[in-house]
Amino acid sequence: MINNRQLFLQHVATPSKQPIALEIARAENIYMYTPEGKKYIDLPSGVSVSNIGHGHPHVKKAVKEQVDKFMHLMVYGEFIQSPQSQFAKLLTDQLPENLDSVYFVNSGSEANEGAIKLAKRYTGRSEIISFNNAYHGSTHGALSLLGDENMKQAYRPLLPDIKFIDFNEIDQLNNISDKTAAVILEPIQSEAGLIIPSKNYIQKLREKCNQHNAILIFDEVQMGFGRTGKLFAFEHFDISPDILCLAKAMGGGMPMGAFVAKKEIMDSFKSNPALGHITTFGGHPVSCAAAKASLEVIMDEKLVETADYKGKLFVDKICSHECVKTYRQIGLFVAIELKSEKDYNKIIELGFERGLIMDPFLFKPNCFRIAPALNITEEQINEISDIIIDCMNKL
Repeated sequence: MINNRQLFLQHVATPSKQPIALEIARAENIYMYTPEGKKYIDLPSGVSVSNIGHGHPHVKKAVKEQVDKFMHLMVYGEFIQSPQSQFAKLLTDQLPENLDSVYFVNSGSEANEGAIKLAKRYTGRSEIISFNNAYHGSTHGALSLLGDENMKQAYRPLLPDIKFIDFNEIDQLNNISDKTAAVILEPIQSEAGLIIPSKNYIQKLREKCNQHNAILIFDEVQMGFGRTGKLFAFEHFDISPDILCLAKAMGGGMPMGAFVAKKEIMDSFKSNPALGHITTFGGHPVSCAAAKASLEVIMDEKLVETADYKGKLFVDKICSHECVKTYRQIGLFVAIELKSEKDYNKIIELGFERGLIMDPFLFKPNCFRIAPALNITEEQINEISDIIIDCMNKL
């Protein structure tokens, strides 16, 4: 009889030649289990999705209750659906006054696509400024914003009027002009290896956008919902974007994304033409119920408040090892840069043998991320740190 592995390899399209192909039968908290019962630790949290761990009881309860009421009813934005309205209220209550209107989508790529459309529609301009080593998704428009030629050269021609500048370089902000519809960036660059800009830089960026009436878009798909020690990363810089893009951890494990803006800006989609942005499944009621429950967990369990402390525990235990070239840390997100890419590959292999799932950064191949669930315990931090140190000792 054909097994799941064979079915996977024969019928499930994958974007890599050698997928991990690890079969998981169940998952709970930071752990995933194979059908045979072997335990694996999810160190990257499904790449910043499982911020409250796998299968949190509060989220599962919300999902089950909503499934019993209704699932998809109508294309997004036509019917009043309580899960959407209630989550939008809870979310915007945590945001500045200028971010009061939520457009729900299904993923981070879709959020960024919607955001650049909205900026172009609102300003009447076409130029978008993005950043080298930025990652905003893989759909055609999001790919156009990606700051790495190797990953997108096969898909040209892409969107026109995209300019790229270097991150955290104040002089290059002079590229913003009266032709600029929007500047889009991760306020903390993730796939470049967790690059944290200066507060002064982000504030100068805000000033420059104000000067030219350009829309400032923050992509917090990876950094949102407590990961950086603030509920949202932009809070570190004492400014607010015009459009905020969210996804990944937003859904508590369910597919979910959104872009948030001032209602005046968002209303640009309503006319000339009407239906300026459309999604069938965006704001799916089950996903919205899960997202509301997930945000409640983050707030009620005060996971934002402990994120930085837990991140520093990892730094204190691991980063003095002789294999570590350097590290960067904010909240419960640590990038550990090793002295060579060869070291990284060996540590990944050794960690996997010990049941530890590790993940590299797209644009920093000698660097791995530590981004576990925000509700990880100190005992689990010690467990993971001991495994990583033991792997490093075997290099």
